Parts: sequence; C-alpha cells; structure tokens
Amino acid sequence: MPHPWEASYPPECRWDVPIARGVLPAFLDHVAARFGDRPALEYRGHILSYAELRRRSDRIAAGLRAMGIGRGDCVALYLPNTPWHPLCFFAVLRTGARVVHFSALDARRELAHKAHDSDATVLITTGFPPLVANAEWLLAEGAVRRVLLAPETEWSGEDAPNAFDPLPEAEPPSTWPELTPDDLALLQYTGGTTGVPKGAMLTHGNLTAAVSIYKTWRDSTSLPEGAGRVLVLLPLFHIFALTAVLLRQMAEGSLCHLRPRFDAAQAVADIEALRINTFSGVPTMWIGILNLPGVRRRDLSSLRQCSSGGAPMPFEVQQKLEALLGTRIGGGWGMTETCPAGTRIPPDAPRRAGLIGVPLPGIELRIVDPDQPTRVLPPGEVGEMAVRGPNVFSGYWNRPEENATAFADGWFLTGDMGWMDERGFFTLVDRRKNMILSGGFNVYPAQIEGAIYEHPDVAECIVIGIPDAYRGQAAKAFVALKPGARGFTLEELRAFLAERLGRHELPAALEIRDSLPKSPAGKLLASALRVEQEGAS
Repeated sequence: MPHPWEASYPPECRWDVPIARGVLPAFLDHVAARFGDRPALEYRGHILSYAELRRRSDRIAAGLRAMGIGRGDCVALYLPNTPWHPLCFFAVLRTGARVVHFSALDARRELAHKAHDSDATVLITTGFPPLVANAEWLLAEGAVRRVLLAPETEWSGEDAPNAFDPLPEAEPPSTWPELTPDDLALLQYTGGTTGVPKGAMLTHGNLTAAVSIYKTWRDSTSLPEGAGRVLVLLPLFHIFALTAVLLRQMAEGSLCHLRPRFDAAQAVADIEALRINTFSGVPTMWIGILNLPGVRRRDLSSLRQCSSGGAPMPFEVQQKLEALLGTRIGGGWGMTETCPAGTRIPPDAPRRAGLIGVPLPGIELRIVDPDQPTRVLPPGEVGEMAVRGPNVFSGYWNRPEENATAFADGWFLTGDMGWMDERGFFTLVDRRKNMILSGGFNVYPAQIEGAIYEHPDVAECIVIGIPDAYRGQAAKAFVALKPGARGFTLEELRAFLAERLGRHELPAALEIRDSLPKSPAGKLLASALRVEQEGAS
C-alpha cells in the first residue's frame, strides 16, 4: 500500500477505487432514470420525484436558453433551501452557463462584489422579503441586469411584492449544449470574512468527482440505496450542503427534506416525526440541539448517519452528543476548494481532539513545511496540510497572483495546520493564519477553545490573538453562555483551564457576549472578531 491510511480503511471500501468524472446534467439524467418516481425532495409538504425534478429543471433550462443564456454566461442563484435551488442549479448548467451562489445572509456590499466579480448578469431569487429587497437593490445599482422570480407560492408560501420577471419555462429542445468535465460549473465564493471574497472555480469534473468520492466511501453506518431520509438544514448555497449532502444523497436515491432555516426545536421535531436517519450540521447546529431543553427525553433513535463539518467540532461537545444520540458523530475535513471532499473519520478511528480521519478515496494529503512547501514532514510533526485529487479546484477566478502561490508541485496549500500519525490518521491543529505567537511559542486557538468548551456554563466560544506588550501576542476568549448560567471572571476561567492547558496558552483576556458572529452556514467567525479588535486598537 503506497499510503499509510489505506491500512486504516474500513473493510467496506478501498482508497484506490476508480473515481468517476462527468458533467452534472448527465448526473441528473442518470439519477432520474435510475430512481424515477421515487421521492427526491420534500418542502412544505410538497414532494418532487426524481423524474419530476429532471422534467421541471429541463423546462426551466429551455426557458433560460430562449432568453439567450448559454455557454460563457454566469447566472447568480440567490435562493434558500427550497426546491427552486436544485431545479435552477441543474437548469443553468444544462444551458452551458455557469452558476454563482449568493448567500442569503450576505450584506449588500458582498452581493454587489460577487455580482461584479463573477460577471453575473441574471439573478434568480424567490419571494422571501429580505431576498426581494436586496435583489431590487442590486437591480437598481446595476450590479445585475435582470432578476427572475421563482415563486414561493408554488410551494404554498407567499411572495413579497415585486416587479421581477417570472422564471421562464419552455418545451425542451431535442439537443443541449455539449459539456466536458473540464468546463467551469460553479463559482463558489470563499474567504470574505478575511478580505475580499474570491471565487473558487469548480468544474463539472470537480463536483462529479466529489460526489463519486463520497459515494465510494462505505462503512458500518452506510445505508442501503434509497433508504436515506435526510434533513437538509445546511444552506444549499454552501458547498458542504450542495455536494456532501444534496448531490451525494441524490446519487443514493435518498429523500431530502429541505428546510430554509435552522431552529433546534423544529429540527428535533422533524427527526422524530419523519424518522430522519441522516443529518449533517455545523458544530453550532449540534450545540443548539445538545442545549435544547428536554432533548434527552426526545426520540432521536432513528438517526444513523450523523456528521459535523464546516468547522472543528469541540471534543467535549462531540462526547456529549455521542452520549445523547448513542452513535458516533462522523466528520472529517474539507474546503470549498475541494468541493469539499477531504477526509472522513472511520467508525473505529482513535478518539482525540482535532482528529479529522483519513483521506477519502482518490484524495492524497501530506504535511509540508509552511515555509518550504515542497518539503514533506514526517509523521508526528505539525505543518501545513497540502491536498491533491480530482475534486481539487483549478484556482480562483480573476486571481492570478493568488493562484501562483496557492499550489506547490501540483498540491493545493490549504492554510490548515495539522499532523499525520503512523497509521495515516490526520489531526487538525488550526488555521495557519489563526496561530498565535506568544513568547516564542506557537499557540493554537482551537486547542484553547476545546478546553473552554469543557466548562459547564459555556455554549459557544471563539479565541483570537491580541497584542501583548510582554509576549507579543496573547489569547483572548469570547464566550456565549448557556441560558441561566451565572458566568465567570477571567481569573475563574484561568483557574478552570490551569490543568487543561499550558501556562502560555491560558487566555489573557475574556469577553462574555450574548451571541458570537457566525457565517451564513452557521460557522463561528473568529475573523470577524479579529477585524473588530483591530479596529478598536
């Protein structure tokens, strides 16, 4: 075996299995032909079968083609988790155009930047009032030339008043534009909280390879084809939900229950009533469920495939969740730039904080010297994680200078710091840019956060580096408390952490807040606090 992780694979799968690359319209054709009248999507009680999903999507594609949309064009999808998202996603790609995702929680300045940078001319949205208001503003500002409304009334909802053109439909033509796996399918913007958002260029081949990679991973928690009952709360405009949830589950013939927003009480009610067996969330969602009053008296026994992604799961939180659910929380690591396939934690993997598992089939990972990225580091030594595989993006849109430094010897430099053990299991330490240099020591906020989560009063926390006259930098903790918690002082927190962290890792400052900043996908945003602290200083 050329890679150490292959010996650590579950017996149900192999690392060297062939990974299929194709185009997404052909993917839709395949699942529609294979699963036909099986239910694919549920939203507000409305069911769309796989065959109906393809038929409606093709009619929308024909309508878009009649408008003149085709190869070389870019269409923005400004949509929450309704059936309109997959319908329009596949429709745009069928025309030969590319998609750009707008986040439902983007500020107007970010929306305008993405529209101008991506060259999007047409925007598709639905009738949620905030989306309508922002789409009207984008149109008035000239950021987009045309807005098309996909009506929420189609699913027994309501549309805010608007003057947008209706989403067109037409009879599909006999032939569609020819596509190749190397054609650009999606501009997925990333990094907006640490600077100007940049669009990761994801091809049809990248996305279909990621689906193939996820599908080929099998372990003892895997379900038979067609058995998945999936709760989709992660936003479909985020790469985690798009590929690792929606497209992957479509490849399995699952039924996806779409929900436009996360509410812990409603999520638990859905799991009970619908007998959900598959749920992926970001850590903040899982924390919300864990802290829901009375959750230990609820019936969550149907859950079989549970996973967390988007950000590291605090080890203490994971242990409490697994005790609650009676099953292991799967997880791993990935990035927008990897669609986001990267690693997976096998059910029998060792238990330790920061563990992200082994590379998924067809993906290679290595640890390199951050200052000399062509030098590979031995097992046990912390360095920067580098990745390559058929799912790894080709670069950032309109960013030639960044692309020149993003790769070394064909490996994408992730910016994540970690290490690999002798068995090929990888452990994530922190983002390279998050590392705090305190008195000559490397201090990783994720390790401090993990220790703080062990405090019984803590609901959420973020640790960042702040200037320190003596050490150069020191750690500052931002904490949101559980309901009814009395709170604590910095001195009390340091005393609690004294046996859990080194002296150089103990926070030098503490700020307790009602809530902490989050991304549209629910990821806690340390970067927003760093910007805030820089402005205050």
